[in-house]
This record gives sequence, C-alpha cells and structure tokens, in this order.
Amino acid sequence: MSKRDAFLEAACQEKVEDFLHFIQLHKDKTEPFDVEEVVQEMSRKQRLTLWGKLDSLLRDVLQELPPERWAQGDEDGMEVESDVDPAHVMAVVDGVTLVADVSIKVLEDGEAYSALLEIAHRLHGVLVSLPVSEAPLQLHIHTLCEAWWKKGLKEKELFGCAAFLISLQKSFTLKKPGVEIQRVWSLHDVLLSLDYTSEENKPIIDLLLQCFHRPNYVRNDDGKRFLVFLFSWNVNFIWVIHGTIKNQLEFYSKTMTTHIMEIYFRAWKKASGDFLEKIESSCIQDFMQNAIFLRRASPVHAKVRQILSYFHSRKGCNKLDKMLCNLYKPILWKALSVPNFEVRANATLLFTEAFPVHDPDQSNQIIDEAIQKQLDMAMSLLDDPHPTVRCNAILGVCKILAKCWELLPPTIVADFLKKLVMDLATDCSSPDVRCSVFKCLTIVLDNALSHPLLEKLLPTLKYSLHDNSEKVRIAFLDMLIKVKAVRAAKFWDVCNMDHLLARLAIDSVPVSKRVVDLLFKSFFPVNEAEREWCSRCITLIQMNPMAARKFYQHVHKHTAPTNIIKMMLAIRRALNSCIQSDCEVSEINDSNKENSAQAEPLLGKDMAVVSSLLEIVVILWRSVEKSLKQNKEAQKYTFAKFGNVMSKYFQAFEDERCTVPLIQMASFMPPAAVPTFSCGVLSRLRRMDSGAAPTQYGQLVDCMCSWGLAADILELITDWLAEPLPKQGPQDNTKRKVRIQETVEAKPDLALAYLEYLFCHTLAREEVLALGPQPLKHLHTVLGNWRSVLYAHLSSSTQDPKIPSVETSLKVFKHHGRLGAHLQHISSEGREYLLSLEHVAAWVAERVLPFLAKRTNNEEDDEEEASEKFQPLAAQITESFLSVCRDVLLVGLADETFQGQILHLCSLTLLSETGYLCIPAVLLILKEVADGFVPEENNNSNQAQGNEDEPTTVVMGVVANIFQKIIELLARRLKKEPEEGKLLCQSAVPGLAGFLQVAQTWTPLCGVFSTLFAVVIVEKRHLLQKITHPEEVITPESVEDMPPLSSILLSIILKSSSLTRAFLTEVSSSFDSEAISSLSELAAALHVLAVVRHTGQSKAGLKSAAASVQRQIHKHAVASEDARDIQRVIYESSVKTLNEILDL
Repeated sequence: MSKRDAFLEAACQEKVEDFLHFIQLHKDKTEPFDVEEVVQEMSRKQRLTLWGKLDSLLRDVLQELPPERWAQGDEDGMEVESDVDPAHVMAVVDGVTLVADVSIKVLEDGEAYSALLEIAHRLHGVLVSLPVSEAPLQLHIHTLCEAWWKKGLKEKELFGCAAFLISLQKSFTLKKPGVEIQRVWSLHDVLLSLDYTSEENKPIIDLLLQCFHRPNYVRNDDGKRFLVFLFSWNVNFIWVIHGTIKNQLEFYSKTMTTHIMEIYFRAWKKASGDFLEKIESSCIQDFMQNAIFLRRASPVHAKVRQILSYFHSRKGCNKLDKMLCNLYKPILWKALSVPNFEVRANATLLFTEAFPVHDPDQSNQIIDEAIQKQLDMAMSLLDDPHPTVRCNAILGVCKILAKCWELLPPTIVADFLKKLVMDLATDCSSPDVRCSVFKCLTIVLDNALSHPLLEKLLPTLKYSLHDNSEKVRIAFLDMLIKVKAVRAAKFWDVCNMDHLLARLAIDSVPVSKRVVDLLFKSFFPVNEAEREWCSRCITLIQMNPMAARKFYQHVHKHTAPTNIIKMMLAIRRALNSCIQSDCEVSEINDSNKENSAQAEPLLGKDMAVVSSLLEIVVILWRSVEKSLKQNKEAQKYTFAKFGNVMSKYFQAFEDERCTVPLIQMASFMPPAAVPTFSCGVLSRLRRMDSGAAPTQYGQLVDCMCSWGLAADILELITDWLAEPLPKQGPQDNTKRKVRIQETVEAKPDLALAYLEYLFCHTLAREEVLALGPQPLKHLHTVLGNWRSVLYAHLSSSTQDPKIPSVETSLKVFKHHGRLGAHLQHISSEGREYLLSLEHVAAWVAERVLPFLAKRTNNEEDDEEEASEKFQPLAAQITESFLSVCRDVLLVGLADETFQGQILHLCSLTLLSETGYLCIPAVLLILKEVADGFVPEENNNSNQAQGNEDEPTTVVMGVVANIFQKIIELLARRLKKEPEEGKLLCQSAVPGLAGFLQVAQTWTPLCGVFSTLFAVVIVEKRHLLQKITHPEEVITPESVEDMPPLSSILLSIILKSSSLTRAFLTEVSSSFDSEAISSLSELAAALHVLAVVRHTGQSKAGLKSAAASVQRQIHKHAVASEDARDIQRVIYESSVKTLNEILDL
C-alpha cells in the first residue's frame, strides 16, 4: 500500500492513532515522510475524499470534547467526566489543521473544496474558544486563516478578519511584535471588506485606534505603512484618527512626534478625492489653527509646530505649495493683525517658516506681487509693539534671508539687515529682542553670500559686548564665535581686543568662557613653539592682568593636560631669566637641549608681570592636578623642575603679591621638594600675631594640610589652649616629641582662629578629621576644660588679669560643642559625644541658668552692678550652647534622648527670670526639632497623631507648650517694658517665621495657630474694651494699626500665603466650635480679617472665615437707639467690615 493510500485510510475515527503517527512522522525532521508531498501527489478525487474523512474526524472529536470545555478542563486540571483525553483531542485538531493548511497550498484552480471549507469553519469555531495555554495550536489555525485569505477562497472575509484580529491583538502583547506588525500589514486589505458603520466592527475600530498609541507601530516601517493606510480606509475614520492623535500628542516624545508627522505627510501625499479634502480640512488645517491659537505655554503647542514644520520643510513641490496656500489663506493673514500678541507671535512663526506662501498655478506677476506683500508684512512685524512678536519676526526674517538670499533683490536684503543691526540690535525696550538679533544672525551667517555685507555692518554692534543684560552679551559672543568659524570677518574688527579682555576680566563664567573660546588660539597657539606661548601670555598680562587670570582658568577645557604642563614649564624658564643676574645660570637653567636651544623672553624686574606669571602657574597647576596624580612620572618630573628653583624664587621675588602664589605652588608639592620653605612654615605660624587676618595664615595652614602635617597644627592649637588653663597637678609630657626648640608665648585667640579656619575649609577639615580620634579627643577634652574659666568669669565680680578674656572663653565654649558634633559624625558607633553635649546642657542648667535670676537684695549696690554683668553673660553662654545644639539637630546627628534633654533645657531657660533673652535661640531649636519629626509624606502623619503614647506625639506636645510659653513671655515683656519688648520681638521674628513654616505643614502642630489666634484676639479685645468714645472705633487697614504683639505676629503670617491659609483655617474652626462668642471677640476677629483682606491673600479662606463670623454676629444685634452707645458702634462697624469682606 502506498503512502497516499495509507494516509487516506488513516484519516478516520477508527484509525486515528495511525493518523497521528503520520503527523508525528511529518514533524520529525529525520523522517522522509512529508504531508505536503503526499497531499500534492493525490488526485482531486482522493483529496476530496481525504477532506470529507477529516471533516468527519474533526466533527467526531469535537463532539466528544467541545472547545467550550477545553478552557474549563484546563482550569480544573483536565479532570472531566468523559473518558476522552483532551491532549488527544487537541493533537487530532492540530493534525487536521496541518493537513488543511498544506491542502490550501496545493489547491488547484477549479477544484472543489466544499469539505475543506467545512473543516475551515470548524477550525474557525475552535479558534474562538481556544484557551490561552494552547498558543501553538492557535498559531497553526491563525496561519490557516491567513493562507485562506491570501488564496482568495470562498468566504475569505470571515477567515481574513479572524487572522487580522488575532495578529492585531498579538502585536499589542508581544515584547517584540515586529513579525506580527508585518503580518498585520500583509492583511490590511481585510479592512476593505469590513463595514465601518457596523456595530459589530467597533471592537476592531478601537484596536485600530490603539495602534496610534503604540510606539512599536509608529516607529516600525510596516507599522507606518499600516497607519498611513488607515487614513484611506473610510473618510469618516480620518477625523476619529486625528482626534485620537491630538489627545495623545501631549504625551508623545519629540521622536514619536517626528514619526507621527511623517505618517500625516505620507497619508496626505497618497490621498486623493474626498480623502485628500478630508485630511487637508480636518487634520492639516486643524493643526494650523491650533498652532496659531494655542497658548505658547500649552504642552501641545510645540508638538503641533513640529508637525507643521515637517510640511514646511518639504516646500518646493507644486502640490504642497498649493495646499499650504489654500489652507493658510483664510486664517493666517487675519491672525497676523489680531489684538492678541500671542496669536500674532504664533502666526509670525508659521508665516515666516512657510514663506513664500503662494499658489504655483498662478501667473508669475501675481506670484511676485504676493511675495512682495509678504516681504512688506515681514518688515512691519519687525516693528510690532510687543517684543515677543518682534523676536519671532527676527527669527523668521533671518531664516528667509538665509534661505532666499540670492532670490531676493539686494535692496530688500540690505533693508532687512539694516533694520536688524541698526534698529533692533539696540532696542532698549527689550533685552529679548536684542538677544534674538544676535542669535538669529548666526542663521544668516550660514549663507556665505551674506558675509561681504555683514562684514560692513557688524562693527556697528561692538558696544553690545557691554550690554547690561547677560544673555545679550552671551548671544553677541556666540555670534562672534560663529563669525570666526565661518570666516565671515575678523572678529577683532567687529569688537576690538581691549573690549573683549575688559569683559573677560569682570564678567560671569558663561560670558568668560565664550571670550576664552574666541581668544584661545590667539593667546595659546598650540601649533607654535612653547616660547611663543609664553610670549603671548606675557602680552596678555601686560594688556589686562585680571583677564589673563580668567583666561587661564578656562584653558584646560580647550587643550590637553600635556600642553598645560608644557606651558607651566615655559613660564618657569621665563621666570628663571629674571633671576639670572642674581644667580649662576648653571644653577637655574636646565641642561636639556630643548631648553637651551632658544632664548626665553626676558622680563627684567617687572614684579607685576612676574607675580601674574606666578599666579597663572598656580591656576594652570590646579587645573591639571588630578591629571598629574594619575600620571606619577609627569608629576615627579614637574615636582623636580619647580622644586629646584623654589628657594631661588622665594629669595628673588619677595614682593607680597609674589609670595602668595609661591606658597600655593609649594602646597602642590611634597615638603621634601621645597625643604627650605617647608621647615619654616610651622615656625611662622607660631610667630604670627594674635590679631592676624586669615589672609596672613590661611595659605600656610593649607600648605601644612596638603603636606599631611595637619597633626602638627592640631598639636600647636592644643598646646596653646591648654597652657592658660589652671594647672591641676604635674603633667607628664615625656611622650611628646619636640620638633622645634623655640619658646613662644601661648596665643589662645590665634589657636581658635587656626581651629576656625581648619573646620571652615573643606580640604583642611577632611585632613584634620582623617587624623583619627586620639588627637581630636585630646583637643576636645582641653576645650571642655575651659568651662572652668567661663564659670570663673560668671561667678567673680572682679576681673582676674591672669585668666583669659570672656570673649576668648565664649569662643572656646562654642568650639567645644562644634568639635563634639564633628567627632560624633565621624564616630562609627555609640553616642559618646552626644553624651558630652548632654553633660554641658546639665552644666548650663546647674551653673549658668541661676545667674539669669535677678538679685533682690537692694542693699548691696555692688551686687546690683554684678547682676547687670552676670545676666547678659549667662544669656550669651546659654544662647551659644543652644546655637551649637541647633546645628547638631540641623545636620541630623541628634537622637530622641538628646532632643528631650535640649527641650528640657529650653523649658528651664524660659522659666528663668530673664530667660526671655534666649527666646530667639530657643525658637530655632523648636524649629529644628519639629522639622526632624515631620514625615516625608504628610499623609503618614495620621498614624502618629492617632496614638498619644508615641514619642513623636509627646515631643510635639512639649514643643507646643514651649512655644506657648514664648508667646506669653513676649506679651509680658511688651506690657512691662514696651521698648525692650519690641526689640525682643523683632529679634524673634526669623525664628518665629521658620517655626511657623514647619508647624503649618504638619497636623500635630496645628495647635500653634490656635495659640497665635487666641493671643491676637485677647490683645485686640482688651483695646476694644478700653474704648470710651465712638470715634475710637476704627477698623484697621494694615498690621501697623494692630496692637504691638499682634502686629508682629500678623506681619510674619501675612508674608507667606501658606501661613495665611493655615491661620484662616484656624479662625474658621474657632468660630465653628463656638470658642469665640462675645461681641468684642467677634469684632477683634473681624479686625484681623480686615487686615488680611487688605493684603489680597487667600480670598477663599477669608470668605470662609467671614461666613463663620456671620453665623454668630447677628446674635449680638444692639437695640439701643443711642448713637453714642459703644456696643452699638462696635456692632455696626463689625457688620460693615463683614459685608466688605463677603463682597470680595
């Protein structure tokens, strides 16, 4: 029996296992059996018989286990009541699909295939019900449907639609959908058989619209072809597509927008008839209108402009030119003359970009007249009253000149350029216009034909380099750089060198770096000899020394580190020539042939030039310091070259201006390279006067740190600070190494200055902290011992000349706390130094705060005088410590224990009799504590608020109580000592403002605003109750009209819109809770609202608060007819104020 007969016989229910065996043989690559060959060799009759038997087989297996139960069985682990194996059923279906697929390939013209059609129908039904897990079978049936469509067989629309829909859906879900998108495109003709208006096809339409959201479609070539085709599917579908794209345009990237505009252009280019008209009127003209009428701030405006620019860039084609002319005609020319400047500005951009807008089908004369009108329009737009329109017109005109220079009459070109250069470049009303001129002239410079005319006009702009607007100066220099690049003219003819150097010397970095870019080749000609580099450097110094320094600060951005090192060595040789008369040439000059081959430029004794050269060496060295560290050989060579002449430089160049850069140069090298200088640095620091300025010792300290000798400075500081302290017993210093045998008096003030410098400069601080804990801990202990000196000043009524001054003691006290913070920061574990600060807090509470109490013994006058001395000093000590604690809190070093201790100290301070002196410092502490507890997301604060036992809630309660105490103290001082109280309130304003800003962001501190409102109401109510004449009832208009404390508090609140909103929210809640009920309190509240009203802030919150007042004030209507009744006057005034607020 032949293979054909055997295969034909196996295609039945009884021999299904044989059928599956044949299918398996076909799939096995090692077996020669091929189903396609077998089916192709069959006669038509045999094929018809085969399809009939396969149809019966398929019908039987599907009756045994319908496709609807496959998915259910899959979910239940295929445990079904029937004895049929689901895997067997699917294998049969897959085999039938395979035979049907190859049958389509071998199907001949005129051959009957009704049975094959039945098979296809059954498989189509399976496809609809197939579970997701059977992806291979779905793919095979999908391929069958696609082949049926492409073969053009009966009912192809049904199968083509199924294949198209599956491909479309899969293209959205696959990670790499390129193949499926290609398949969608190959099936795109299926859409022509679908009815767009049918409700059944709406799901497909929704999927088609989704294609425009998918980057995979928009970026793929076949995807683009498909999207372009969709514009030609149905005329009514065009507007739907356009609406979908417009809705998504805001979210498209610039690249996506580029693809979208290409799709629009290709769709327009391929369209004809009604489709072309619809695309032009509904899409392109709609974009034109949006580009004109949308606000420039709209996120869609730039994308719309980008799409239209694509059409404008392809002008030159008659069809496109005609289309642009027809579509722009009804909207563009009107938009250029409307009152709204943004519309005019947008229209100007479109008009100049699309220039010339003309109909190529018209005669040449009509076209010329139209272009002339457009040129006149462009000239008139340069005179537009609004600067934004003028800026856009400048851009447009420059683009027109660059594009159409040779086509425009010379007189028109000259008129445009003269308008730009002579008029708009000096437009004093708008720096944006001046800036636009220079930015856009670079566009004109791209056309080489413009160079001769611009060469004559540009020199008139030279003073624009000194424009008072930085962006104009930057644009002018960018234009000069362009002039230099395209060789349109010599840039020094446009703006001479003296002006450029003057601007380089004094201007900002953005301007300076452009001047350097312009002048780099002039003063650093890398292609010439190094001697020429040095000569140009000296020339630059002689022209403008400050400009020279700025120039070499930017040189490393334009050349390699190798050239910079060569430049440093060239300057070194030039400096050597200055001291040849004083030293032997052999000691200074290098033995290298390259150095002796040519004479160096002689400087003579011009110390100004010498000092500038030294400064430039320092600048260049600093710019290549990192590169030298990476190239040890070059670093060693540089150290050797400069090291062997440094001592001679120090001897020969004794001028102070030369000494500064020489010390900096020495700091770049190891101490062994400059032994003569390095050995004396510490001695110079020892001999420095106590009142020396940082400029005198700063460089020496930096030198020591850069050499790794920060420990020596720290030892000197520790010794000087330890010596003035009272000796507590014999000290063993035998372990300390004596480096220099010299006796110098201890200078604690200078030691503190050195310590301040070390910790205020990043590099020095890093070197000191890297020394490890031992020397720093010793210094910390010495600083802590100074508390005894401070207490001696505090407790003694007479000045002991043997102990250091109060000022020095206070400085040491501050440095002790700050050093403790640094040590806690670098400490890997524990809280040793926080504990030290807590001990200091306890010392302040025990020893210092008692001195804030006033002495009551009036019999002893000297005790009263001592009291006047002790209280300010005690306040200074407390404030100094609180400022250190505030810094610890600010940098996040504090833990909950430390916060609790410091808040306790704040409470004790305020309870002291003159503790009010420390209110500004306490407020800063409160602000940092509260800020440290504010959660990153305020919505998490409800969790902390809900549990009163949590530490956060407890701490916030303490903070609120301390703040309430502060407000009470301020009110008391204003009452007892008004002038002193006002000064105290003014000093507390920064702290109050900072604390309130934190308080308004977090719910647990909202009670703070309740305190503020209560204080303001009580103070104002008190004044209202003292009124005796109706004329005194005056509604305030500003904070100055309010009582003293209320005035200060309201001035702080009203400076911030967020604080104002929080305060008004508290006002409303106070009224809603009926906490305020009397007429005088309501009137006081309305006076506060009147002050808020005059600031114009938070109108919604103001009206809400006023509405709360309105619900209560009518209860207090006064029935008295006496016009002089105070209560009646207050009521009427309040009602009037209330109505004014509600009428806002």
